[in-house]
Amino acid sequence: MEQGELVDACASTGGRPAGAAAGGGGNDWEQRYRRAVISSDTVATAFVVAAIGTFFGARDAANWHEKWGILAFGTELLVLGALAVSRAWAPGVLGQGAEEFRRLGRSLFAATVVLALGGIALTSRNIKLWIFVAVPAIAFVTMTARYLLRLWLHRQRKEGQCLRPVLAAGSPATVRDLIARTRKFPHLGWRVDAVCTADGPGPGGDRLDGVPVVGRLVDVAARIRRGGYRVVAVTPDPHWSPERLRRLAWNLEGSDAEMVVAPVLMEVAGPRLHVDAVLGIPLLRVSMPAFTGGRRAVKGVVDRLGAAVLLVLLAPLMVGVALLVLLDGPGGAFYRQRRVGKDGREFTILKFRTMVAGADRARDALADRNEGAGPLFKLRRDPRVTRVGAVLRRYSLDELPQLLNVLTGSMSLVGPRPPLPEETAAYGPDIRRRLLVKPGLTGLWQISGRSDLSWEEAVRLDLRYVEDWSLALDTVILWKTLRAVLHGQGAY
Repeated sequence: MEQGELVDACASTGGRPAGAAAGGGGNDWEQRYRRAVISSDTVATAFVVAAIGTFFGARDAANWHEKWGILAFGTELLVLGALAVSRAWAPGVLGQGAEEFRRLGRSLFAATVVLALGGIALTSRNIKLWIFVAVPAIAFVTMTARYLLRLWLHRQRKEGQCLRPVLAAGSPATVRDLIARTRKFPHLGWRVDAVCTADGPGPGGDRLDGVPVVGRLVDVAARIRRGGYRVVAVTPDPHWSPERLRRLAWNLEGSDAEMVVAPVLMEVAGPRLHVDAVLGIPLLRVSMPAFTGGRRAVKGVVDRLGAAVLLVLLAPLMVGVALLVLLDGPGGAFYRQRRVGKDGREFTILKFRTMVAGADRARDALADRNEGAGPLFKLRRDPRVTRVGAVLRRYSLDELPQLLNVLTGSMSLVGPRPPLPEETAAYGPDIRRRLLVKPGLTGLWQISGRSDLSWEEAVRLDLRYVEDWSLALDTVILWKTLRAVLHGQGAY
């Protein structure tokens, strides 16, 4: 799939007014993007298999097992088959969220299990090569390729291309909130082109935040068929009874539109949310958050191993930073501070010193200039920050010593921001749920704007992580952290 074809497909659907997607072709970019992902996965898998076969075959041609060709072909077939069976190419999961990488990981794990059983059956002595080298290499290459495709897609969406036309149907207040969110996060791929409300448009027409009101809630199905929208977003309104929602779903059958119903009772997503049929009634089942168990044990092992590896790799950089801090002014290279960790237990956090000696004592004098959100104390131009400290904060290098906190178990690589004791003293019961997990070196807060976020938004992100945590979400956050650090948004 040529990138030029994707550009043309996106350009052909971007910036259209409501209803312009009708007539077929409005979702061409979705099909082309899906083909691009499938082609990328296929080429990446074939490349890794061919490279391993060529490299190891050339090194050990005399002892290369005669069945290596079967294993090579079988590995590629198993990986691609597992991706298809796990619906890792479903259009609804491509280009956003952690679910895409979660399905990719499940597919590769399933392929590894089948490959191991097949290798044992073939009594192949080279099976370890394909399990411990080939599949991890395929995982790395395919995930990297998908991430690059996703970055390209997100850039197109920020320019108003490759967006799904949405008809929002609900109360004016909830529709306005949806419009605001889609404009704030265009990378999610939604563009609200039209609105239906209980009263519909007035005699001279009506608009909600610049989006035309095209009809009443009872007209939604008819508007969808005439307008060619890709998504029907149903937001809360007293009009929506179970009977009316069911009838709307029936009326949308045969159209290209996807019906999405906003949850009213809670903000929970990810692996905890399931749909079950109980006595013929569709129910949303919300499983308990996973604070213990096997996945948490895996997270703990990954945290310590990751911290150990990063400390070894970054040791020269950390030594250099420590020397620069010492040369920049009086005081030690490190700054120690008490923070609150899991279950409210306090621990000492380590950071490179970025302020002048005695900066804590000067904080009260700056209290009237505080620009931090909620109980946080932040100044964009803090006079206590040293020249070297400003650079360290800009690129989050001052936080590298926290890898020692991760190694000793008081912190995690990914988690909520570690709060100060005086902050937690003002927490209400809801906010205290942040303390159910270990604080993190990075997290949703860091990749979403850090200190530029409001206090309410920062809390919402932390609680979302606590409620919807998964290994796949951790992987996505770690991957995005590098870009957040390089951009330096909200770092001061």
